This record gives sequence, structure tokens and C-alpha cells, in this order.
Amino acid sequence: MTSGTTTDDWHLTDDVEQFWARGGEFLRSRPAPHTVHLTVTENLRSRGSRLYGDADPEFGLLAGEDGAAGVRAAFLRTPPHPVVLTSLTEEEAAALAARLAGPGREVSGVSADRDTAAAFAGAWRRLTGAEVSLRQRMRLYRLGELTVPHPVPPGRATVAGEADRKLLARWYEEFCAAVGETAVQDAGKWADERVRRADVMLWQDPDGTPVAMAGTTPKVAGQVRVAGVYTPAHLRGRGYAGAVTVEVSRAARESGAEEVLLFTDLANPTSNGLYQRIGYRPVSDFAVYDFG
Repeated sequence: MTSGTTTDDWHLTDDVEQFWARGGEFLRSRPAPHTVHLTVTENLRSRGSRLYGDADPEFGLLAGEDGAAGVRAAFLRTPPHPVVLTSLTEEEAAALAARLAGPGREVSGVSADRDTAAAFAGAWRRLTGAEVSLRQRMRLYRLGELTVPHPVPPGRATVAGEADRKLLARWYEEFCAAVGETAVQDAGKWADERVRRADVMLWQDPDGTPVAMAGTTPKVAGQVRVAGVYTPAHLRGRGYAGAVTVEVSRAARESGAEEVLLFTDLANPTSNGLYQRIGYRPVSDFAVYDFG
């Protein structure tokens, strides 16, 4: 355990460029476990500080041990969403919780690897008396050898374009509702950006009707993450999600991504089994806690 971590060891800032300048090398050093930090930071840098909510984000860095140069941990907070942590010891998590529990901050929860999230949530409960509840357990996967599941459903994959914008916006809202999450962005703006980046693929049936979608996050530090895999409820069970995920994963590899990642909800054995059949292999487990 790191010796003597205190609240003052955490350097806090609301400047994303300062956070990236000081902590970018650390985040890039472990692109898989830091995938959310990398993606969110890149989006804030390129699209503005109010991308994820009406309040300015906050960032923090924990310096190397005993005054050593470098960074050993980081967090970001985009209200009203949970604080997102890199891996911390119990002592580091407690020190950060004490720092963030001061007046003027609204911390709605925590998202981190399983042990770090539990440590921070426990410290938060002790410090504030708030109710703490486990919202979700997730598993991070990394693509190994891409495998096409058989039989492949009839149809083909295509990149979503301007004509698909309204469909993307509607499916984004339906996806968020299906996974029990609040939409982090306006659906129309989300669709506009995905069309602009051309990073969502649709599986179309033989008649050309879209039946499923999957997208990827921007490439940062050599990694991309598959996100937003969605099939409308009445079309599930036909292999569409697996087919479109294979194609978006293949496209990510062909774009030069060194690591292709995705998260699954551990409460959904169907999706976990599907992604493993495609070639995704477990990296580590994560958890999200809500604070009352």
C-alpha cells in the first residue's frame, strides 16, 4: 500500500488541456484499463467542456510516490455522471474521497475497476453517511482472433450515413433506455457526430432495412472501444448484433487500432457469451456505484 497518501497529494484542475499535458503519458501507458479516461478526455478536448452535461468537468492527478516525477493515478468527473477512477489502493481512494467530499461538489457515484470502485464507495459512505448502491458490474474485453459466428444472418453491413441520422438518434435513445442509463448526450447531436465520423455500422436485411447497429469510439493511444451495440427488441435472437459487431470490429482493426475493446454488463450472459464467441477475451472487471 502506498505510504502516507493525503488529500493534498491530489492535484485538481478544471482545465482538460492541463490534465492531458500532465497525465496523458500515464493514461496512454495502459490504454485498455484507461479506455474510458482516454475517450472522454479526447471528446472533451475536441468537442467542448459541456459535452456530457451543463457543468464543467473536473480532473485530478496523483503524483508519483515520495515526490517522484510522473503520475500514478487519475480521475475525471463530468457532472452529473459518476467520477471515473484509474486503479487506486484503499488509502488512495480514501484520500480522494475526502478531497471530493468537501463543499461545492456533487458526486453522484463512482465507476472504476471492481476493487477501486468498492474502496471509494466504502470511503464515501463512511465520510458522508450517503447511501451507496451497486448499479452495475461490467467486464472489459479485448479482441483476440476475430471469429465470424455461423450461421451469418442474411444481409450486409454498411456505414451509417446522413440518411440514417433520425434512425441513429432514435436507436441511441432506445439503447440508453434498454441498458438503464441516462443518455450522456443529446440524441440528435450524438447522431450528427457519428455520421460525421462515419464510425457506426448498420446491419441491413436483404431488403435494405436496418436491423442492428454498432459503433466505435475515436482511436486514442492505439485503442478503440466498440460501443452502442443495439438491436430493437422485436428483432433480437437472429444474429444481427453478432454480425454487425464482427464487421465494426474488423473495420477498427483495419483502421490500424492496436487494441479493440468493449464493455459488457455481467448481468447479461447472452452478450457475454456472444462476444467471447466472436473472439473477445476478458481483461478485468469494473463496477458502478450510485450515491444517495
